[in-house]
Amino acid sequence: MSTLGSIYLIPVTLGEDNINQVLPPDVIAFAQKLDTFVVESEKSARHFLSTIKTIKPVRELTLNLLNEHTADKDVSALLAPLLAGKNIGLMSDAGCPGVADPGAKLVELAHQKGINVVPFVGPSSILLSLMASGLNGQQFSFLGYLPVDKLARNNKLKEIEKRSLLHKETQLFIETPYRNQHMLDAILSTCQPNTRLCVACDISLVSELIVTKSIANWKKSPLPDLHKRPTVFLLLA
Repeated sequence: MSTLGSIYLIPVTLGEDNINQVLPPDVIAFAQKLDTFVVESEKSARHFLSTIKTIKPVRELTLNLLNEHTADKDVSALLAPLLAGKNIGLMSDAGCPGVADPGAKLVELAHQKGINVVPFVGPSSILLSLMASGLNGQQFSFLGYLPVDKLARNNKLKEIEKRSLLHKETQLFIETPYRNQHMLDAILSTCQPNTRLCVACDISLVSELIVTKSIANWKKSPLPDLHKRPTVFLLLA
């Protein structure tokens, strides 16, 4: 019986930051040795792998795509190198693979096949924002994206505010960066004055901004420009 390969979850930076400040040297050194990867997008993966200077030239690396457009039936084919005994790296576009990331589908299948899954330490905007928010880190929910439709979005905000109040649970969610400002406006117009809101923007970058205030105090202050800046919103009623 052939030995199975291992799937290594390789974290990447959250933007154009100093890679040595956000990734441990051992993680970089291990990723440099791999030559087969499953990635969310080829362009961002090649940029990252060029930055860390892989042992094999980037043009000779094998990069297989797994993103939101990948059909479920095609995910199992990505296990082929692992089943043949080859180690592979799994990378997201930003941050930690498998967390708010389509790579979770491959990890699930790997477990079903008895393949060893090895996570490496790296930046997660979700955890870093929660750490820095001052909100409840004992009980929280990550909700991903809220509805795009204005009415549905506002109703969802009211719903999660009620849930937060009932369970004393921090609610985390994100938005497409070019709609961040609309989301901030919606939160301020929908939520109660005493509800606390943390806006965590450009986490780990030079332009990082992490601010927590009550809704009432947010309304009294100049609002940050969040346009096209990766942002996590956190609510605690």
